[in-house]
Amino acid sequence: MRFGADGHLYAINPEAGFFGVAPGTSMSTNANAIRTLYANCIYTNCALTDDGDVWWEGLTVEPPAHLIDWTGRDWAPGSERPAAHANARFTAPAAQDPAIASNWEDPAGVPIDAIMFGGRRTATVPLVREGFDWEHGVFLGSIMSSEMTAAAFGTIGKLRFDPFAMLPFCGYNMADYWGHWLDIGQKAGAQLPRIYLVNWFRRDASGRFMWPGFGENSRVIEWIFGRCSGENDAVETPIGFLPAPGAIDTRSLNVTAADLSALLSVDPAAWAQEAGAIEEHYARFGSKLPDALAAQLKRLKKAIAAV
Repeated sequence: MRFGADGHLYAINPEAGFFGVAPGTSMSTNANAIRTLYANCIYTNCALTDDGDVWWEGLTVEPPAHLIDWTGRDWAPGSERPAAHANARFTAPAAQDPAIASNWEDPAGVPIDAIMFGGRRTATVPLVREGFDWEHGVFLGSIMSSEMTAAAFGTIGKLRFDPFAMLPFCGYNMADYWGHWLDIGQKAGAQLPRIYLVNWFRRDASGRFMWPGFGENSRVIEWIFGRCSGENDAVETPIGFLPAPGAIDTRSLNVTAADLSALLSVDPAAWAQEAGAIEEHYARFGSKLPDALAAQLKRLKKAIAAV
């Protein structure tokens, strides 16, 4: 990413394609991903069908009658072991995505109006929230977290902070990385993007996903587009700007009013616990923690206590 002469931030994607976790990916959860996988793809640790195709749990409603599992053994429905590894992957050329932008390879880059970060949280964290400003947006990126899955080493379900989704890739102290983002906000004449934190993975008490899935995420992105153009309403909360009632288009969407309310709610007790976890997360960085982020955490704790 770089700033253009007009002060806008532009970005070029250095990657030629996409990769993703295969299990759970299907036409109902991520149709464009499936449409992208028609050729020129690499698969790892998936199961093989009798006609040489790949298969993984969730790809179809009914599994094939016979498979070779990811370990090379015969597999049939009812087996105690999964056919594909829980972290089986696919990778495909980006150009094959039917939703790819026509200018995605423009050497001048594409203008960036918003930056979205996302974690995998079953509770507490709302469907989407917008940072109050650039500094608060950096705070949101620094506290991004997920509950561990098979894709990460550690105890499944345990909370893992992964700031800016960069923890495995940052070759220096993460607090210095945050400082770099904060410094960008001081650039004279910069037209800074808005920063959002999304969470598609909220569940109810029974374990059911409350948001219908990737095919409907465009509704949230539509709200973000509107915010960037000054059109869509938001409500100020202690944790950021949340969509105002009715701001997300839910026409023809199979989501109840109660679910939507929960997806966009702020539970003070849960957020008091969250603030404690953030404090422990920040403590790892000692004196390197930027003062601005320490101040943001203090502001959050005070705002939550006042609710």
